[in-house]
Amino acid sequence: MIKVINDIEEWKTLLTTIEHYDFYHTYDYHQLSKNANEHPILIHYTDGHTSLVLPFLLRDIEDSDYKDATSVYGYAGLLALNIDKDFNPEQFQNELTTFFNENKIIAVFSRFHPFIKESESVLNGLGDIVSLGKVVFIDLNKPLKDLRTTYNRRLRTYLNKSRRLCTVFEGHTETHIDTFIKLYLENMTRIGADESYHFSRDYYYRLLTSNDFDSKLMLCKHNETQEIIAGAIFIKTGSIVQYHLSGLNEAYFKLQPIKLIIDEMCIVSSNEGSKYLNLGGGKGSQEDSLYRFKRKFSKNVKIFKVWKYIVNKDIYKTLAENHLKTQLEYSELNNGYFPAYRAPIKSIISFLSAIELITLPF
Repeated sequence: MIKVINDIEEWKTLLTTIEHYDFYHTYDYHQLSKNANEHPILIHYTDGHTSLVLPFLLRDIEDSDYKDATSVYGYAGLLALNIDKDFNPEQFQNELTTFFNENKIIAVFSRFHPFIKESESVLNGLGDIVSLGKVVFIDLNKPLKDLRTTYNRRLRTYLNKSRRLCTVFEGHTETHIDTFIKLYLENMTRIGADESYHFSRDYYYRLLTSNDFDSKLMLCKHNETQEIIAGAIFIKTGSIVQYHLSGLNEAYFKLQPIKLIIDEMCIVSSNEGSKYLNLGGGKGSQEDSLYRFKRKFSKNVKIFKVWKYIVNKDIYKTLAENHLKTQLEYSELNNGYFPAYRAPIKSIISFLSAIELITLPF
């Protein structure tokens, strides 16, 4: 049986019964992440003692009566409260497909959580599960002195220099938050980040004050000038800490203040009993300079996977062809940007030349 949950108390109560979940699954984060015409839902499937949970943002498709479903930015995916020994994945998949069809949901996209394995085993065979790249994590189960021996040697040199010149502290005031927002937005503008990475001022305040998860704003201050030169937001849920957003003053780039913040967060998280600090991967899941920056902290990686499911291929094909202004074969529907009917102009050009695989669709 499938039940749709969108009530705040019911959503929160259900999550508390699940041993392993992350802030990406919470009601508050879904409310923060949704755009206009997007509706957060939690699909709850039960069969005997089996209980599965799958969160989505439900979206209207422009100029049609249809919808699609996507996951929030980050790592969401399916959660299992319990999987009975007699659980039948095919039956679950059939009921899920029936639900999508009855609600005119023609395409589904979900980012799996690299630390939670149920998503793949339960959804395998329904649509496509694609490995996009690696995410880097720091194992906090080790003593801190042993942990730092795994750092890249040059990284340890940078940290020693930064620690002499800078101080890391937790930000609490409105001024601290506004300073971080300025640093973050300057960073996003400098690297030419997509508009989806630009958030409203309210987003940061709600993220840092939510009761659904434990957020920390860590800031780095230059000792001589007393200027705040970098900051990062970390979010803890259960035993996992996620490195969520960061920004720095480019004038102090050589001091590597973000690296110092991450190192200090290892101390804080370890003392609070956390087991892992997940740094994430590169931009668009590529092994780029951002990924290499994170690898200096740890050789530990997990594979990041996504799930793409075209529920109704005929309608999806029609919508994609109307948007892309070209005819498609059914075998081409999973190529390129997903869903194809939401592809931005630059992705349409790449789609038609068959050379692009977009890794972070929205």
